[in-house]
Amino acid sequence: MGSAEEFPSRAKIIAVNREQVKALDEAHVLPLYRRQAPLFVRGAGMRLYDDAGQEYLDFLAGIAVNALGHCHPAMVEALTEQAQTLIHTSNGLLTEPQARLAQRLTQITGMEKVFFANCGATAMETALKIAKKRAAQLGKTEFISLERSFHGRTLGALSATGQAKYQDPFRPLIPGFGHIPANDLDALRSAIGPQTAGLIFEPVQGEGGLTVLSDDWIREARRLCDEHGALLIVDEVQTGMGRTGDWLAIHRSGVTPDLLVLAKALGGGVPIGACLTHGEASQVLGATEHGTTYGGNALMTAVALRVVEEIAKLLPAVATKGEFLAETLKALPGVVEVRGRGLMCGAVLDRPIARDIVRDALEAGLVINATDESTLRFVPPLIVEEKHIREMGALLGSVLAN
Repeated sequence: MGSAEEFPSRAKIIAVNREQVKALDEAHVLPLYRRQAPLFVRGAGMRLYDDAGQEYLDFLAGIAVNALGHCHPAMVEALTEQAQTLIHTSNGLLTEPQARLAQRLTQITGMEKVFFANCGATAMETALKIAKKRAAQLGKTEFISLERSFHGRTLGALSATGQAKYQDPFRPLIPGFGHIPANDLDALRSAIGPQTAGLIFEPVQGEGGLTVLSDDWIREARRLCDEHGALLIVDEVQTGMGRTGDWLAIHRSGVTPDLLVLAKALGGGVPIGACLTHGEASQVLGATEHGTTYGGNALMTAVALRVVEEIAKLLPAVATKGEFLAETLKALPGVVEVRGRGLMCGAVLDRPIARDIVRDALEAGLVINATDESTLRFVPPLIVEEKHIREMGALLGSVLAN
């Protein structure tokens, strides 16, 4: 097979009218997203293409979703084969792809059981329901998560999130959630006690400026949860499935969580999430106490299983690619710090112009985004090659220099 952007396309390209689509979107879709100007109609490997045929280098990957790039042949094949066989049944019926994917996920994560959801937020809700039921049984009332964290937009996940800008319009939220600074051992030790039902964190904060939690902090979190009988809930929606150079970012610390949340790259672009359990957490929920209509259906799990197989081939090179990406970013004008791990990097700028840079980069043919006014986020497909990183550096360097 050729380079990543040479994935063959069998799709018929149909002419579309950008202004017509924009008008339809504005008339009929709730205005909850700040749409960028281009109308994207096709993707191949590391590239996106708009209706005018302009090419864009994608270093956002649907926000860490498209691990295999766009329209990877293995994904297209899996989608086609499964769509011709079995797409959906009730979860009251047994299907093979779900069972096979659950087995594979327990093998690569070290967890024991899996519940399949539709996305990261619904997978997080599963983890919170498990922790809440156990907390009620034990008389515990408190949950701790981190400042600047992001765990989803459903009410439970939003209550765990440590960012007021997402929470304020929906208060009062679910009570009992407190937030502490990342990597502050004293704050961690002060927060965890007999009333703590669960501690929730991302090993690398995706929406929180790409802050990496230290191995020492994570290990102390595990020790304190064990000491006080709290559940350790790890959100790897963005960091999991090879993004940081390991199957899980938490694997580097040698810690096993009680509850693990996955999504995004797990499906490579199809909607799927997963809550994985270990130990006591596997025994909390009984039949009919939780469920979903679409989670784990045959189509999504068959595709996700193929995605996992392809990520396994890419995983050994992620750390090296990530190092090259970080060094490339450090050399760009106006970049004062690079955070993150593997192919999950944040470039901190010397001025609060990150959102302007995102807009200008898009005009130059580069897709990235910003987590705040000063931090650019880079989560390219895992198929990225050094030549793509050099190309990104040249494009972004020109934008930053202007």
